[in-house]
Amino acid sequence: MQKQEFIRQIKVNNRPYDIADISLFQEKGIADVNKLPFSIRILVENLLRKLDGRIVRKEDVLKIAGWKKRYDEPVEIPFHPARVLMQDFTGVPAVVDLAAMRDAVKDLGGDPMKINPLVPVDLVIDHSVQVDYFGSPDALQKNVDREYERKGERYALLKWAQKSFNNFRVVPPNSGICHQVNLEYLGQVVMVESIDGKSMAYPDSLVGTDSHTTMIDGIGVMGWGVGGIEAEAVMLGQPYYMTIPQVIGVKLVGELKEGITATDLVLVVTEFLRKHNVVEKFVEYFGPGMKTLSVPDRATIANMTPEYGATVGFFPVDEKTIEYLHLTHREKQADLVEIYTRAVGLFYTGQQDPDYTEVLEFDLSSVKPSVAGPARPQDRIELKDLKDNFATVLGCKHARNADQADISTFHDESGSQTVRTPCCTVTDAEKYAVNIDGKSATIGHGSIVIAAITSCTNTSNPFVLMGAGLLAQKAVAKGLKVPSHVKTSLAPGSKVVIRYLKDAGLMPYLEALGFYLAAFGCATCIGNSGPLHPEIERVIYDNNLTVASVLSGNRNFEARIHQSIRANFLASPLLVVALALAGSVDIDLTVEPLGTDSSGRPVYLLDIWPTNQEIQTLVHKHVYKGLFESEYTKIFDGDEFWQALEVTESTTFDWDK
Repeated sequence: MQKQEFIRQIKVNNRPYDIADISLFQEKGIADVNKLPFSIRILVENLLRKLDGRIVRKEDVLKIAGWKKRYDEPVEIPFHPARVLMQDFTGVPAVVDLAAMRDAVKDLGGDPMKINPLVPVDLVIDHSVQVDYFGSPDALQKNVDREYERKGERYALLKWAQKSFNNFRVVPPNSGICHQVNLEYLGQVVMVESIDGKSMAYPDSLVGTDSHTTMIDGIGVMGWGVGGIEAEAVMLGQPYYMTIPQVIGVKLVGELKEGITATDLVLVVTEFLRKHNVVEKFVEYFGPGMKTLSVPDRATIANMTPEYGATVGFFPVDEKTIEYLHLTHREKQADLVEIYTRAVGLFYTGQQDPDYTEVLEFDLSSVKPSVAGPARPQDRIELKDLKDNFATVLGCKHARNADQADISTFHDESGSQTVRTPCCTVTDAEKYAVNIDGKSATIGHGSIVIAAITSCTNTSNPFVLMGAGLLAQKAVAKGLKVPSHVKTSLAPGSKVVIRYLKDAGLMPYLEALGFYLAAFGCATCIGNSGPLHPEIERVIYDNNLTVASVLSGNRNFEARIHQSIRANFLASPLLVVALALAGSVDIDLTVEPLGTDSSGRPVYLLDIWPTNQEIQTLVHKHVYKGLFESEYTKIFDGDEFWQALEVTESTTFDWDK
């Protein structure tokens, strides 16, 4: 087998591109690639294109081209991701290593400029900002100011790297979350590389130093999270050695009912797939129901792949992918993606029938309004059962009996107990007075002390963000207010979010309920929720209260959000606003009022819940290409803080002595 036998040419807008065409395997009788899962086809193309007889051998290509549903023994292959995605927490050590390598080369009399990543790297600074300030128009400015006070030294290193290394880009702080920026801008779906003077097109793929790298699977880009050492190895041109995976096909049927959000969907999917043990397997979605889901809906499901235990949660390229590329100002890329994927059999028409290790059917119409908690993302609770569920754990340390294999590598992070407490007695519902900067309030078990619209999981989805804004608008019109004991914040994953919320006229209503913009970063979702008011902390501690947070995030392990909060619930942005208004999780929102209007009449959730049509009308009108174009053309420039950061341009870094 010679690689050149499979190289042919396609033209896109009169420009020629070489491609490694795996469909020729069929003609040559090597393998029936049309029966392979789409995710496996990407691996086949990767090994074929990298075939060199040394690192990637003919036997490796044949192994993956002859993919089996199950293997008696692990079979390893060398995979070459197209690029690497990093965030600042895990990316800084990699930059330090590169800088140290340059120092070493210089000390040995060599040229330090030879030290550069061999594979393109994007590092997005998103993990450092903390919600110290909230509920005011200047919250964002103050939080960013504090961020630079705390992280200035680290940022100086990263800005130096941005200027010094080739093949290395840095998205500065206060720009967004790496996975959402990857989805909306960095992800190409099809890469182009100049090889021997010719343009070679091939599938985009990546590894990232964050578990939720899988979000990019929602647009047909295969990616997943790895450790820092693995990412550095790939960055320096080494293959990522992986075991050929089982692939679980999830056939989506039906469609979501009125009032159901993508967040409800992903919480049900997470629970569903946990029960089917997809740990360390590929999950690939297909079926007629897939065609009803927007790319942001798909990305929401792909984002929480680590929570259901899989390696990837892959959606192959189809018409919705092409539409999304056009929407996000990647029109030229959209043309290339459609022509290329159709040419090599990577475009999902809905008519293909790949073989899978196992097929699971999931009915979208079965999804009901849900939250997850109080301590694991797979512990889904129907909204109508939230009050009863909380009562069962009230006064108890929530024991999470779980076999380590069920939660794989996230066992340590979850803080799971292995032994359930012997008894669980319901504590009284007494309330305790707190004085919050002159405002009187009461809190008790179940009181919500943090309500955060946050995380790339949901803020990449205009439907749920517009929905939250509309719900806030209706709540304000009814005279509802958020209790003073609730710390509210809005921390979206890209600046486009604020642009369309303002364009739709919804930000004033979110702000009226305390959801002022606090950050563009991970913030509360990764535990950077900032301090609670000292009086609230004191009352929680003195009375051993089990208080709660609600967030539109993806992780809710005990003490992850805040060390004083035992119960943490994942919910859609709409339900985050609704529960913030209620001020407690000890409520059945389906039958109990959120509060009363100006005339003293009870206001129920159904009174302020927007219709799908209302939301879609705003999405179609206010989420448009120009927003993405204007924000992402300047994404690498940074704000005034970044631009004012003084860094000496040099081949080696000027370390503090």
